[in-house]
Amino acid sequence: MTIQQAAPAVLAGLHCDDDQVKEDLAVPAPVVLGIDDLRSLPRATRIARTSREGIQLLQEHRDSFIDELWLDHDLGGDDTIMPVVTLMEEAAFNGRPFQIGTVFVHSANPIGAETVVRSLTRWNYQVRRATA
Repeated sequence: MTIQQAAPAVLAGLHCDDDQVKEDLAVPAPVVLGIDDLRSLPRATRIARTSREGIQLLQEHRDSFIDELWLDHDLGGDDTIMPVVTLMEEAAFNGRPFQIGTVFVHSANPIGAETVVRSLTRWNYQVRRATA
């Protein structure tokens, strides 16, 4: 029996549900996290407003891929992004860096932003300076 002869018999027993195929082929929505005290960050799927909330947000996504992480340096009052940066550095030091496509630093504080870029780049995170 040839493939052409067998194909109709094999295919006759198969059922194709177009809705199921579409669901199976659906691309998951990107995970875009932001840590910023003021900006709305329209692309973000979740936003933390303090460094403490930012740490919690990253820990919630510890074992999943984060497509983008947006970081502001100054988070109001004496709070800065540096505790989050320290968490990310420690994770990389321990051989388990966070799985992040790109980290965008969008602070109006040029010295703080450069500190974040330099610190995370040192640990092989893909970091870019950006505007939010």
